[in-house]
Amino acid sequence: MRNKKQITLDKPIVMVGLMGAGKTSIGRALARTLKIPFVDSDKEIEKAAGCSVVDIFSLYGEQEFRRVEEKVIERIIETPPLIKVISTGEGAFITDSVRQTVLGKALTIWLKADLELLVKRTNFRHTRPQLLNTDSRQILAQLIKERYDTYALADITVETRDENIHKTLSKVLSAIENYKNKNKGETK
Repeated sequence: MRNKKQITLDKPIVMVGLMGAGKTSIGRALARTLKIPFVDSDKEIEKAAGCSVVDIFSLYGEQEFRRVEEKVIERIIETPPLIKVISTGEGAFITDSVRQTVLGKALTIWLKADLELLVKRTNFRHTRPQLLNTDSRQILAQLIKERYDTYALADITVETRDENIHKTLSKVLSAIENYKNKNKGETK
């Protein structure tokens, strides 16, 4: 893939972005490449709640889901090993308290995708509560409008395309190296 120079991390990496941007698949590949653990916050929320994200939304509502999500993400960040890759749900970084936690304690990477790619990647999934029984294109377009300015607060932005995972992973690794070189000696 590339001449891999081992990237040294001093804090976890948190992947943010809309559903379908590739947070889980790229996050998992990044963790494997860096030889560090990968954690999917939605899977951890499901373990803690004993039911699926879709069920949490339908039984308890989005507000309760966000409350649980905040606690789970905080626990994931604080639990050893501290150096890991964490994939978050699309709304996590939008929540002020979660955003402040991850910006203060992690390297945040926004996987930015255009509407067409998001629609293509989410159309046949039934695990996205906001897209069930609705016009997914319209919902995703609205979420882009509402959330992209907030996602832009992440430390790193990587534009994702309809490309193979290795190409996107290579862009993410280069972006991390560039960020680390640019911020050498600085504390956040």
